[in-house]
Amino acid sequence: MNAKLVDRMATVIFYAIAAVIVLLLAGLFGYILVNGVGNISWKFITSPPQSFQAGGGIGPQLFNSFYLLVLTMIISIPLSLGAGIYMSEYAKKNVFTDILRTVIEVLSSLPSIVVGLFGFLFFVIYMGWGFSILTGALVLTIFNLPLMVSVVETSLKGVSNAQREAGLALGISKWETIKKILLPAAIPGIVTGIILASGRVFGEAAALIYTAGMSTPILDFSNWNPFSPTSPLNPMRPAETLAVHIWKINSEGLMPDVKEVSSGTSALLIILILLFNLAARWIGKLIYKRMTSS
Repeated sequence: MNAKLVDRMATVIFYAIAAVIVLLLAGLFGYILVNGVGNISWKFITSPPQSFQAGGGIGPQLFNSFYLLVLTMIISIPLSLGAGIYMSEYAKKNVFTDILRTVIEVLSSLPSIVVGLFGFLFFVIYMGWGFSILTGALVLTIFNLPLMVSVVETSLKGVSNAQREAGLALGISKWETIKKILLPAAIPGIVTGIILASGRVFGEAAALIYTAGMSTPILDFSNWNPFSPTSPLNPMRPAETLAVHIWKINSEGLMPDVKEVSSGTSALLIILILLFNLAARWIGKLIYKRMTSS
């Protein structure tokens, strides 16, 4: 068969596969948005949910989702950066690093419900913390660390060795070379890893059911004392997120407008993930330009 013909056929096949994927995503997003956007309003976003009456909202669940995301990223980013830098720049090829890579691969393949059950047994029961935002954040950190560590390591290894050698040739230390040269160059890849991990935090439900819980206490948004049981900033209170709320109302919701609430929450969750991805990309580009002076 003619080589040019084979090349054209392969090109057409790859374009067709890409088109199918785009159409599937567009169809899924379109269906969710068309059915749910009409149910989103300011009252829906800010008011608390109702158990038996129509007209409830998702205000506490929305706040819980963002608070859990922020707390998880505060824990995950330093750990993943440290582990990724070690694996890329300091770790030598030996039995210890082979075991460490195997552990990372095993953790990345664990189902989220298994990680959630571990969090339930260790943090909720053994540590006695109960269902709480902190417990959920720690479990999501365990869930996301393998992905983020791998992304940081790959991003750093993707930086040209010439830049490492240039930094060392100038007489600066290895850490200064990493901090001033390698990390700025690896920012786009690292931001991508943070976005992927954040999307998993927004959309995760199975692990949070057993750790953060399926309920939210009555919150006083004028009380910002993190030690108060009614404060929204209290990390030791249970916190139902948007994803858990969708699962809960579809499985046991008794309100008459359960379909509208579920559709509106799903659409809002999709919109928030898209907006977060766009914002993170934009911030990542700004940081990259600032750190590289390009």
